[in-house]
Amino acid sequence: MGTNRCIKNLLKLICMLQQNSRNQCCLENGCTKPFLGPTINNTCYNTRVITLYNKNGTLITSTYTDSGGIVQTSSFFRIEKILDDCATFLILSENNGVYSSTHQYVTIRLSCVCALKCISDVVVENL
Repeated sequence: MGTNRCIKNLLKLICMLQQNSRNQCCLENGCTKPFLGPTINNTCYNTRVITLYNKNGTLITSTYTDSGGIVQTSSFFRIEKILDDCATFLILSENNGVYSSTHQYVTIRLSCVCALKCISDVVVENL
């Protein structure tokens, strides 16, 4: 099965927007602003939280080990890198609507992804 170009192109766009939010130009207004949509408080979000679904419509999850050494499961990701038919995602933890970096990654074959859902744009500390 080949790469899902639609998903791959969307992930490339999200990755580019996230990379652009890491510099001072995120404070700009006008045509050079590197993100879409207004911000009421001038917060420059650095992550578009997404969930992924396989061809059966099942939510894709990944395990990670939290700071207390306990294995947890998450379905929240941040796209980090795309190479051919694979993408590397940062696994995010979620607690009462606050997303945090787990500092752990998973690589997923894009031909296994049939849908993605954008959850929200947030600031994730310590990327």
